[in-house]
Amino acid sequence: MKNLLYKTSLTGLIAVILLMTACEPQMKDKPDIGLPPTADQLNFSITPGSDEFHVIITNTSTVTGIPSWDFGNGVKGTGPTNEVKYSLEGDYDITMTYVTKGGTGSIKKTYNQPVTDFSIFTDPVYVNLTGGAADADGKTWVLDAGQQGHLGVGDANGLGNGLEWWSAAPYVKSGTGAYDDELTFIMTDFVVKYDNKGVSYVKGYMKDDPALATIYTNPRLNKDDYDVDYVTPTTGSWVITQKNGGYYLTISSARPIHPGLDVGAKGNEYRIVQVSENLLELTCYSAYESWTMWHYYMIPKGYVRPTITYTVNATEGTDNDVACSITNYSIPAGQSVTNVTWNFGDGSAEVTGGKDEVVHHVFMRKGTYTVTAKLNTSIGTLTTTKPVILANNNSAYVEFLLDMMITYNDFSEVQVFPVLGQDCSVTVVDNPSKIYPNKSTKVAYYTKTNNEWANAYMQLNAGYRFDLRLQQIFKVMVYGKAGDKILLKLENTDKGGNAWQTGTYDLIYTIKKDNTWEVAEYNFNGVGAGWDWTGDIFTSNIVADSRFNHDFYNVVRIMCNPGNAIGTHSFYFDELSGPHVEGIQK
Repeated sequence: MKNLLYKTSLTGLIAVILLMTACEPQMKDKPDIGLPPTADQLNFSITPGSDEFHVIITNTSTVTGIPSWDFGNGVKGTGPTNEVKYSLEGDYDITMTYVTKGGTGSIKKTYNQPVTDFSIFTDPVYVNLTGGAADADGKTWVLDAGQQGHLGVGDANGLGNGLEWWSAAPYVKSGTGAYDDELTFIMTDFVVKYDNKGVSYVKGYMKDDPALATIYTNPRLNKDDYDVDYVTPTTGSWVITQKNGGYYLTISSARPIHPGLDVGAKGNEYRIVQVSENLLELTCYSAYESWTMWHYYMIPKGYVRPTITYTVNATEGTDNDVACSITNYSIPAGQSVTNVTWNFGDGSAEVTGGKDEVVHHVFMRKGTYTVTAKLNTSIGTLTTTKPVILANNNSAYVEFLLDMMITYNDFSEVQVFPVLGQDCSVTVVDNPSKIYPNKSTKVAYYTKTNNEWANAYMQLNAGYRFDLRLQQIFKVMVYGKAGDKILLKLENTDKGGNAWQTGTYDLIYTIKKDNTWEVAEYNFNGVGAGWDWTGDIFTSNIVADSRFNHDFYNVVRIMCNPGNAIGTHSFYFDELSGPHVEGIQK
């Protein structure tokens, strides 16, 4: 029995040795990514900056890595070197967090700022933001809910002001937690207080922030925004820095502090576009949607904007001569109107006239136009529109219609009318395949996500309509995935949100080959339109019906896989062409 046990043990031992030997080369093959940096490998220097309130902080670590910074004054940063301002005397803990291929380490140093920058106590930016050092309670700001653009969003990569994609209409967010939020900035100790009356308004990607409490959806909000149950007040600190030729406001706090709508401001930093006694305009980038820039207008709590009232007149005279003027002014004391800029809505150049001047404009074609008056005033630009409906063409106007097709937009050289996206993205990009039959340099790229009726659309200018009496064919070059369906239809926008009731029945082209330019043709002869159950006009053939074949349709809509609301769908298109538009010469 001993021998059996001995042999069994020996066999097991040999198996273990063989197993260890077999594993050894695999262990040696494992890549060595190193170890986290040690304290003696990390260091940074603090040297004098551009004046006695600035210092230059530079990474001097002996191991390769990427530093990020907390400068101890409410400002954070990245990069190997930063110039930092310390406005108040005192001690500041500066922390560098260092990421290497082996891990992360950190080091902290205390910097003593020996002097105070007393100029900030008279700087208009600081004084207007806080009420000044003499105001112990600080200054409280709220969203300027009555002002167009009090919230907005635009392209972070553009040169805009955060209002290009969406500019909030007055009081559009009534019923949410946005408009009762209060931000109070205090000069003493640079304190900021946030009071949201128990409810905050946030973007959807912010709703799971662990600093917030129970979330509930307000049914009046759209699918991307939420009200959240978040008890305040809460307190933090603020700091203003100067860079890139402007002032930037950074808010630091344990729990979220934001101006009315929490968009996840990158680094909690807001650019101060302007700040005066009664207006604070801010923009910020989102840390969660890097392509967006957000916009805010704020006013002091209890402040009532001075109101200038007036009447816009657009009076039709002889032969489509329309007289445009402003009357019945009510201008508060201390305010003024400089001039008025008129846009006539027919594609002609804008005209600027005096505040009391009557400006005449002759419209050549019959149609419905929107005249816009932009008053340049001491309280900003005031904009009002006035519809003008003209039943006849000007007597000097000669109809010009050809029995031919024209190219509306080739995205390289020709753009008679622009093509935009509704609930989808339409961008001009490089041609993915510059070979016959499409050697264009630029083309359009359509992409939609989880939206069944997202469409690229081309809308004619006011007064222009498609005339299908001589030519009824539309064409567009397409490039995408075989089997994808590309729909093209016509609509009339006069019905606004019910334009779909005027739409033609669907014409669909199915892409035949993957990633090959193909010509999609849509012939509307014999195609019906409208819906009898809506109570409005409908027809079985828009070309044969005089109510539809001219002076009616003004929009082309293009959709990829219409009716499919799941996933992302995309394709390239180019050379959008169709019937000659009466009055447009090419």
